[in-house]
Amino acid sequence: MMITIIAVAVGIVLAVALFKLMWRVAEPNEALIISGMRAYKDPNDAVAESLGFKIVTGKGVLVPPGVQTVRRMSLDLRAAQLGIECVTQQGIPVGVRGVVIFKVGDDYASIANAARRFLDQQDKMDTRVHNVFAGHLRAIVGQLTVEDLIRDREKLTQLTRASSGTEMEKLGLIVDSLQVQEIDDPTGYIRNLGRPHVATVAAQARIAEAEADREATEQEQIALALKAEANRNSSIKQSGFQAEVDEAAARATQAGPLAEATAHQQVVVEQTKVAQLAAELEEQRLQVSVRKPADARAYEQTTLARATRDAQISSAEAAARQMELAAAADATRVRTEADARAQQVRVLASAEAASTRAIGDADAHAKRAVGSAEGDAMRARGLAEAEAIKARADALAVNQDAVIGQQLAEQWPAIVEAAAKPFGAVDQLIVLNGAAGLGEVLTQALSQGAAGLQLARSLLSGGTPGATPAASTTPTAPGTPANGAPANGTSRPADR
Repeated sequence: MMITIIAVAVGIVLAVALFKLMWRVAEPNEALIISGMRAYKDPNDAVAESLGFKIVTGKGVLVPPGVQTVRRMSLDLRAAQLGIECVTQQGIPVGVRGVVIFKVGDDYASIANAARRFLDQQDKMDTRVHNVFAGHLRAIVGQLTVEDLIRDREKLTQLTRASSGTEMEKLGLIVDSLQVQEIDDPTGYIRNLGRPHVATVAAQARIAEAEADREATEQEQIALALKAEANRNSSIKQSGFQAEVDEAAARATQAGPLAEATAHQQVVVEQTKVAQLAAELEEQRLQVSVRKPADARAYEQTTLARATRDAQISSAEAAARQMELAAAADATRVRTEADARAQQVRVLASAEAASTRAIGDADAHAKRAVGSAEGDAMRARGLAEAEAIKARADALAVNQDAVIGQQLAEQWPAIVEAAAKPFGAVDQLIVLNGAAGLGEVLTQALSQGAAGLQLARSLLSGGTPGATPAASTTPTAPGTPANGAPANGTSRPADR
């Protein structure tokens, strides 16, 4: 019996040990991948059948040794550090530093996909994820500018997660977080972009610092001034209090002498009052006996002098007023006379000017009439002379000899007078051959005039002065015979 009991107990212990050996429990952060005979229970479960292995999460499972194999797949979070050199749309090389937080999905499909790819290479899962994100990051950064990378990192993160989501799903992984931590700038492009803003911010900071320093200095100076004023007021009050204390002390010290002096002062005051009363008494006596009579006499004399002065002033004012009236009357009379004379002068001047202007106009009119008449006469005379000259020229052109003869006949008396003029200067003429000789002299004189007439005719006819026309005839004076003897045969010199 005892053996039987021991055998049962050993059997129970062995059974428990065997059960403990075959029982596997999946932790909350892991999945059990069971493969081997009858790894899936339900033949109608197509998904489990397609997997070919069993996935157990969050519970225990009995795994018979030798026919089934169990392996654990970690469902913990993983972090893959990203350090990727990229080139932007502008051709500027940049380095993107970030981190991807991922894990194996909790659903069976994700666990199965991860198990197929990483069950024996779970330590290489980070490298695979890094490679996936590196390719997508390079492609996305190549479509963006540096400014986009700086100012909109969220866009870069969303595009990267969206483009890599499908591949991560195939790998059975899900991305919990993707953070772009840093963007390296080996060329200094980003630093140069920020330098103007940095300079502006630095300038604003310096200005703000200077303003703050100025305000602080002003406040310090105000505080120092208030402090000095407070010190001064305190010192003044202390000095006042000290003066009051000293005065009180001095007054207490001089209380005895001051009381004695006060009593003496009261005695002096009373004596002064007595003296003043005596002086007032004497003054009243003098007022009655001396000043009142003197004032009366002075008032009398002053009144008399003032009356005399007023009388003299009134007399002088009357005389001055009389003189002013006389002067005003004289001035009025003189001004009236001057005005009258001025008016007379103006009337006379106006009349004389009008007379002069009328005489001038008449004289000018007469001169214009005389000039006009003289001009008409000269014009008429000129026209007559011009017509005479024209007629003479026409006559000369037609009958030159007749015209010249007419001219000689008209001028003959003057010619004879001119020829006889030399004889007028002869004081004594002696004629030897009597009347015949006198006739010869006259004939010669007339022949000179005839020669001049001949010369003038030659010139008018265009001939030579020395040539003698063939048909010329010697002119003879009217009433003179052809031989040149005077008609009467007498002469004044012959008579002498």
